[in-house]
Amino acid sequence: MTLTVRVIAPDQTVWDATAEEVILPSTTGQLGILSGHAPLLTALDTGVMRIRPKNEWIAIALLGGFAEVQEDEVTILVNGAERGDKIDTEAARQALAKAEAAVEQASAGINLQEQIKAKQALKRARARLQAAGAAVEV
Repeated sequence: MTLTVRVIAPDQTVWDATAEEVILPSTTGQLGILSGHAPLLTALDTGVMRIRPKNEWIAIALLGGFAEVQEDEVTILVNGAERGDKIDTEAARQALAKAEAAVEQASAGINLQEQIKAKQALKRARARLQAAGAAVEV
């Protein structure tokens, strides 16, 4: 049996097809969804979602949101999403380096809001690079 999976961002539908399995980055950890899963509503963290339509996995970087599972339908509403196979790995590496430098600079200051923004940008950059298939140090 399969799941109907939809990943919807404000500017686009990133995925709208069936899948055998889905792994979501929930705010409490990784969450696996198979056919027949109990109804669920969960918050999603910034991270990498993995979808297995057949025998291979597809990665999608998610920028936080919500997921609803009901009757073998998984609806994912997110602030932003990008398929890993569409991400320029080198540009993602540069964005990660820039985000790491911003976190280091913000940590030296006392502005808490700047520190939070820098850490969120770092989390997004890591998720994009991981979705692109590159190894990322934590």
